[in-house]
Amino acid sequence: MDISTVIFFVVGVAGLVIGAEALVRGAARLAGRTGLSPVVIGLTVVAFGTSAPELAVSLGAGINDEAELAVGNVVGSNIANVLLVLGLSAVVGGGLIVHQRIVRIDVPIMVVLSIVVFLLGLDGELDRWEGVVFVAVLIGYVTWTVVSARKSEAEIEAEYDDAIDLDDLATSSALADVGFVLLGLVLLVIGSSALVEAATDIAASLGVSELVIGLTVVAVGTSLPEIATSILAAARGQRDLAVGNAVGSNLFNILAVLGITAAVSPSSLPIPDGAISLDLPVMIAVAVACLPIFWNGYALMRWEGVIFLAYYAGYITYLVLDSSDHDASDGFGAAILYFVIPLTVLTFAVAAYRSHRLDRTSI
Repeated sequence: MDISTVIFFVVGVAGLVIGAEALVRGAARLAGRTGLSPVVIGLTVVAFGTSAPELAVSLGAGINDEAELAVGNVVGSNIANVLLVLGLSAVVGGGLIVHQRIVRIDVPIMVVLSIVVFLLGLDGELDRWEGVVFVAVLIGYVTWTVVSARKSEAEIEAEYDDAIDLDDLATSSALADVGFVLLGLVLLVIGSSALVEAATDIAASLGVSELVIGLTVVAVGTSLPEIATSILAAARGQRDLAVGNAVGSNLFNILAVLGITAAVSPSSLPIPDGAISLDLPVMIAVAVACLPIFWNGYALMRWEGVIFLAYYAGYITYLVLDSSDHDASDGFGAAILYFVIPLTVLTFAVAAYRSHRLDRTSI
């Protein structure tokens, strides 16, 4: 490990911290100035911006016929955005408030799109025309989200009372707010790239195998902007922004990153068998799990965030064991699949049912 690695590491951390601060500040002010709620800004501007690394990686991989990297990047990032990003944000922020539109609209869309990707991939590829359809759906989703949000002025004003200091808008201009957003996005991309480079060099110098580096450093690397932005948003009280960022990033990853990559690929975009048998089902399960969890009081509690983090650790552990043909991989996978996951789903379902009963009796 040489001095350049240390420099890359410092630059990466600084870029993520400063970039996340600028992006959250600019996005919050932009929300107040444009009349859009923080959750909508999180679902669109912030989410799409923080997914720039995924787009860059998958697009380059698709053009170079590296299908496994392109698909794995999207699927792995979507899993990380829910389990890792939301988990960390809930733990750091003492829980996250989930906007009702995310539970009723955006998470169901995320579930449907995850299933659609799985079904389209059963034939082993995503055709170029399917990628074009994904991009068209994205345009329709963003347009509908913005238009429908503009009609909820009373609800937005109430949300601003808790989330945004409107008096602070007088100290900045619209151009400055846009500048903060753009600066934040640029710094997040630069910071994540530098940190991934440094972490890879450090891991290699410690004798860690390329397999482990790829499954951990590279997989998490493209989600670093989401991690930094959501954690900072949660810590600063912009909890709708944190949740909207994670969910919106997942929608963007499927519709834009996967869609554009499939559309510009030399032919079609191959879907690896391993993604069909393991990773895509995990992505669907993670998306589905959000429904009962978020519905439970429209919040992601700190203890639920801890469970999210534990599942992500278990997922990464299984990938490492399975890829290295370790003897413990079968038993570990079976324990997770047939015992831990069903027990957790049952716990969340019971909690959601009790919350629903309490809501009905209080009316």
